[in-house]
Amino acid sequence: MEDLIQIPTPKYIKAYAESRIGGRSENQDSFGYAETPYGFLVTVCDGMGGGPGGKTASSIAVEEIINGVKEGNIEDTVPNILIKAIRRANMAIINYGMEKPELKGMGSTCTVLIISEKCATVAHVGDSRVYQLRGKSKVFRTFDHSMVFDLVKQGVISEEQARLSAQSNVITRALGVKLDVEVDVVELSYETGDRFLLCTDGIHGTMPETQLIAAVSDRKLQLGAITDTLATTVDGTGRSEGGGHDNLTLAIVETNINSKLKQTMSKNMKISFLILCVVCAISLIVNVFAVSSKSEVEFKDGFLTMDSVTYDKNFKDSVQIKVDNDTTTITYYNQNVTKKENK
Repeated sequence: MEDLIQIPTPKYIKAYAESRIGGRSENQDSFGYAETPYGFLVTVCDGMGGGPGGKTASSIAVEEIINGVKEGNIEDTVPNILIKAIRRANMAIINYGMEKPELKGMGSTCTVLIISEKCATVAHVGDSRVYQLRGKSKVFRTFDHSMVFDLVKQGVISEEQARLSAQSNVITRALGVKLDVEVDVVELSYETGDRFLLCTDGIHGTMPETQLIAAVSDRKLQLGAITDTLATTVDGTGRSEGGGHDNLTLAIVETNINSKLKQTMSKNMKISFLILCVVCAISLIVNVFAVSSKSEVEFKDGFLTMDSVTYDKNFKDSVQIKVDNDTTTITYYNQNVTKKENK
C-alpha cells in the first residue's frame, strides 16, 4: 500500500496515513483505525521475523488491538482497556506462531492512539513512536524500547548517536516474544491544532528529530500533503542512497478542539516554579533588608511607619532581620496598602 489515506474521523480531529514498502521485498508494516466506545483509535505496527512472518504479526497486532479495545469493559479505564488489548494481540501472535511453525519467532512493535474529546491515550511497545507536537515544539514523545535507547537513558550516548548506531534496530520489547509484555501507556491533554504523529522506525530513523518535527509541524501545507511529502522524502532519500531501506509508515492526527482534560504541571515545571518562588522570596528579603538598613522603621497599633510615611494595613506575617546586632521586625504587606502622609 503506497497510497495516501484520508482517515474518516469524528469532527474533533482529522487524520491521514500512508505506508510504503521502501527498498524491501515486502511491506511488513501495518496500520489501522476504528471508532470505539472510548474514542477514535489509530494504530501503527512494524512487523519482524522475515519472510511472511513480519507482515502476519503486524496485521494480527492491528486487528487484535482494535477488537480488544472495542470489546473492552465499559467500567474499566481506557489505559487498562488499551493494555489488555495489546496483551491480547501479544498472545494472538504467539498462538498463531505455534500453529504455523514456519512463522515461529515472528513479532511486532505497536503504537496506539485513542483520542476522545476528553483526552488522548497513548500506548506503545518497541521502537515505533508517537509524537505530540504543538506549534513547532515537541510536547510528548514515547521512549524507544531498544538496546541503544537503554544506553541513552543511562547517559552513555546521545539520541542522535543512538539513531545512527548499527544496533539501532535491536529492540528490547515486542509483541509475540514473551507470554507477558510490559506496555507503556499515558493519558495526555491536547490543544486545538496539536498534531499526533505515529510512525515506524523507517520514518523516524532516517533523519534527526529536529528535522522530523519541522516537517510535521509545517503549517504551509495541508495535513494530507504533509503526510505524503514526508513519506516521499524518506522514500526518495533511501533510493538515492542505494535502496534497501526499511518499510515506512506514518499516521498524523490533528485536533480541532481543546481536550476536556487540562494539562497538569509536570515534575520539572513544579521544580522550576518552586525555585522561582524561593528566588523571589530571597529577593524580597534582600530588598527589605536594604530598605531597613537605611530607613527608620516603626510599628505601632497596626500601622507601619517608614521614613515618616505611614502604611495603614492589618499586618499578619512578619520576618525578623538582624542588622548590626539589632533585630528589626519587617512586616509583609500587599500592593493594596493605603499610604497616608504624616502631618
